[in-house]
Amino acid sequence: MSLLPSATEIAFALGLGDDVVGVTFECDFPAEARSKRIVSTSAFPNDLKDLSPGEIDELVKRTMAAGEDLYSLDEGALREIDPDIVLTQDLCAVCAVDITVVDDALEYLACSADVVTLDPMSLDEVIASVATVGAATGRVAEATALTASLRSRLDALTAKLTGARRRPTLVLEWTDPAFTAGHWVPDLVQAGGGTSLLGRPGENSVGVDWDTIRSADAEVVVVSPCGYRLDGAAELADAVIAADRVPLAAEVWAVDADAYMVRPGPRVVDGAEIIATILHPDVAGQPDPTTARRLR
Repeated sequence: MSLLPSATEIAFALGLGDDVVGVTFECDFPAEARSKRIVSTSAFPNDLKDLSPGEIDELVKRTMAAGEDLYSLDEGALREIDPDIVLTQDLCAVCAVDITVVDDALEYLACSADVVTLDPMSLDEVIASVATVGAATGRVAEATALTASLRSRLDALTAKLTGARRRPTLVLEWTDPAFTAGHWVPDLVQAGGGTSLLGRPGENSVGVDWDTIRSADAEVVVVSPCGYRLDGAAELADAVIAADRVPLAAEVWAVDADAYMVRPGPRVVDGAEIIATILHPDVAGQPDPTTARRLR
């Protein structure tokens, strides 16, 4: 059972699709994941996509301040499924069911499932988490092959970008309030031939005021808001341009954040390759308009 979209992606990539018995309401890749039993849903009554980033931020803060959970775990489904392994995380309370809720539910239901917690903070750790899932599920050979393939692609990208000038790049993970990207995202910028500005590699994302962002020496601003696909990210990129919130001389791009940037699964390597096409199209090729879009 997977309580994290990225863990679901890893499980399917390792050939475990038939063994996945439960997923979250956000697990949408691969498409087959949608056919699985949903065991975790948002505790909010309304679809967050109907709210602005500022409204979402306020709702999340208010809910957490009240000591309430952001996600609801279906204990009835958990009882019926009775999984052997639960893939979850303890990295971000805003991203998935809190680990303590999972532990309490398993104890209450007398479920003896092994809980595998994935908490990568860097690109290297994201790739290593594939091996963690492989070891827990008996798919060591498949995990070894997949991690080798991912690292080979990164090595090829490094070779392709040899000699390319590193372009100062600022990634916005949220736009109201402004947050610059942390965790593995600065590593994606580095792998894609850029220098991450205001991001903190291997650390949590951090709130930054707009004056600091406007004064940053960024040649490229990438709007990659957690929870948004390309169209939504493009709308938010348009909004920050209209509000004069980013450096005037910077290119402004939107990317499909959920697919390629913010979920710590195999597709983050695609994210590094997408960044390379944005920053160095002369050597990495033109960006695919289905994954990245220039707004200015």
